[in-house]
Amino acid sequence: YLAWDKTVQTLDGVFSVASRPGYCPSAGCPGYEMRLLSAQGQRIALPGSGYGYDVIARIGWQRQEHHASYPEIHADLETRVQISESYVRYLYQQVYLPLLACQEQQHQHRLEQAVQHHGGLILALDGLAPEGGEAQLWFIRELFTGLTLRSGWLSQFDHGTFEAFLTPLTTALPGPVVAVLSDKQRGLLPAVATVFPQAYHHFCHAHYLKNLAEPWAAMDSAFKVDLRKAVREAVGPLIRAEVTTSATPSNVLCVTGMFPDELTVAEVSAADDTSADEIREAAVLAQLFRHTRYLLTLKGRPPCRLAGIETYQHLWRVVDFTEQLLLHHPHPQLRQLNHGLHTALRPFAQRYQDLRQGATWLEAMAQILDPDPAAPRTGDEVAQTLRAYLDDLQHVPARSPDLAAFRQHLEQTSTSYWAGLFHCYDIAGLPRTNNDLESLFRDTQRRLLRTTGQKGQTRRALQRTGAWELLPRFSLESQCLEALRQIEDSQLRTEQQRLRQHLARFRLHTRSDSQTCAQFDRLRQLWFSLAKTSTG
Repeated sequence: YLAWDKTVQTLDGVFSVASRPGYCPSAGCPGYEMRLLSAQGQRIALPGSGYGYDVIARIGWQRQEHHASYPEIHADLETRVQISESYVRYLYQQVYLPLLACQEQQHQHRLEQAVQHHGGLILALDGLAPEGGEAQLWFIRELFTGLTLRSGWLSQFDHGTFEAFLTPLTTALPGPVVAVLSDKQRGLLPAVATVFPQAYHHFCHAHYLKNLAEPWAAMDSAFKVDLRKAVREAVGPLIRAEVTTSATPSNVLCVTGMFPDELTVAEVSAADDTSADEIREAAVLAQLFRHTRYLLTLKGRPPCRLAGIETYQHLWRVVDFTEQLLLHHPHPQLRQLNHGLHTALRPFAQRYQDLRQGATWLEAMAQILDPDPAAPRTGDEVAQTLRAYLDDLQHVPARSPDLAAFRQHLEQTSTSYWAGLFHCYDIAGLPRTNNDLESLFRDTQRRLLRTTGQKGQTRRALQRTGAWELLPRFSLESQCLEALRQIEDSQLRTEQQRLRQHLARFRLHTRSDSQTCAQFDRLRQLWFSLAKTSTG
């Protein structure tokens, strides 16, 4: 007789797949008393599913690698299989993502190999900033293997929550944890010390430098705002206007489409031609005005790039350049630009000097922490160098109260981070920063944004399935298909239940009146099933 018989749609065609039960004839084998099913048949499709593994793998591959939307995936599949767009969404969210998580759980042996080779494991922790009051998505990765150990949401960020998040690893990991890499979250420090008391807790250098630069970046931002305001008051109308040589200037700059503007090409035929000189003047002035407008839009990236300092420096370069041009060929608008920028920039000279001094301190400290591959240093050597530099700063005369306060901030922040700054120089495989993990967050957000096309949908996807979307992907579709076929049905059911329990948190996250009323009806039925009280 047949254990099961079903029709399966695959990318290669529609098949009728059946399995006869069997048993092992050896009385000493556990399969002697078991009802064995066809392994080959189970590799074609999931139990209870009428779509082959290749269809599921194609949906996941198109969604994650080609950033295809559900309508695009449906349009690609409907030429080969009969499937609805809503079921494409179901197979991706409810089947493919849980299969991806189950596949990640099959690599326990790689952790054992890392323990044997390196003597222990290194964990990296980081969290994605929460949106709209929702829980924060946190991620734990083992650095030697790149495996995802735990990924999930935390509603609080205190000692107890982090400890509960980390504790299951103490019994699950096949060896000791040598080091932990993270930012210096207040609740995370005692949690790591409690769960992994023998591990070194290394703090991310990028976060350390960013915290060092935080007050100085705020001052630089205020400096940039005041500088832009002064420049726009001095030369704003001049640089906003487009330079033209036409007798009837137009504010319409460039038009294309079905009815574009006529293309005019100005030819300069002779050096002494009056019109040619006007064209040259207009070209130079237009480029200078556009460059000046661009400089007022610069954005900073602390700690290394401060937009206020950079804007001030480049504007002075424009002043020097225009002075050179005026010496050769005076022009009223060029003189107006030079005089206006000079007048606007001169009052900011002292503030710029102070900001430049503080930025120099930040650059020097970042350089001390940056290792030179040709001359490796120990953690003690780097600590001594940084300590000596901070001590030297205390003897540098502070030209302003802001510099004195910033110098004190550098000392206090460094003291707070000191215990976890230098482990990376002594432990092989421990990176200085957590940038790789943060890049995973950024790449996932960028991929989801390209897929959904909307920031709102990207945030919703991260809140609902972010822990599964962050899992490592396959380099080839064939590898994806082969890996999904190895997943046991019981393991998949467990992961699907875990996903459904998480998605249940968002049942009332809807603007649809019909969906809201349906959920209210369900809640009303649950509530009315309770025993009626006397006050009811």
